[in-house]
Amino acid sequence: MACVGSALGLRCTVRALAAEGRSRRNWLVTASVAIASGIWTMHFVAMLGFGVSGSAIRYDVPLTLLSLVVAMAVVGAGVFTVGYGRSRWRSLLLGGLGTGLGVGVGAMHYLGMAALRLNGTVRYETPMVVLSLVIAVVAATAALWAALTVRGTAGAAIASLVMGVAVSSMHYTGMAAVRIELAPGRVVLDGVTAMEFVFPLTVVLGSFLFLASAFVALSPTAKESAEAAEAAAAAPLHPTDAPASAPTSAPASAPTSAPASTPVA
Repeated sequence: MACVGSALGLRCTVRALAAEGRSRRNWLVTASVAIASGIWTMHFVAMLGFGVSGSAIRYDVPLTLLSLVVAMAVVGAGVFTVGYGRSRWRSLLLGGLGTGLGVGVGAMHYLGMAALRLNGTVRYETPMVVLSLVIAVVAATAALWAALTVRGTAGAAIASLVMGVAVSSMHYTGMAAVRIELAPGRVVLDGVTAMEFVFPLTVVLGSFLFLASAFVALSPTAKESAEAAEAAAAAPLHPTDAPASAPTSAPASAPTSAPASTPVA
């Protein structure tokens, strides 16, 4: 899921750089939604396999949704920096920083973890948290660079794989930092189970990513659209009916000569 979301988002970013005006903005919005959705889906698919011996697990719905919204906003800030930045390297650095921190801090992982409800307390080891953020920033910057520099299908696949693997690495590095102190008790936990809310939302976002990927793959690029327009303009016109001939005016009659006068005898 991380690779699919990254592939769609990076291709939309490349399409945006070849577009102008409203079209560029729309491509960048799609890229932001795709990358954030892929990362969010990856995180909670992984959390479906997370369990704590001695406690049930629930998720706070508002915080879970907030993690998705914030992810889209922060990743969007990084993607728009790349899309509208004048300096390429500065845009890449700021875009990678925004996208990476959006993945790592408020936008995704740790806000999603804050939605966790269990009979105990969740703590983190600071060095592992810092390492997870470094992985996220470096990987996001490298993926953006690869997407904007390496051309062709192979380049897009490499960039998507780099970002997808890095996002997953960031997730499991962050999870390695987790330390849970159980609090004995039978307190009823607030929130919903993963299968009641997280799983259905994951299916919806996953379906969106695959359908959007198909749409982007089938839609023509800006270059292809321009070539098609040029070809249409250069095509010969279809033959049309010959114009009706103008009515021919009747020739003017020759002037009638005056009758010869009869000589007088």
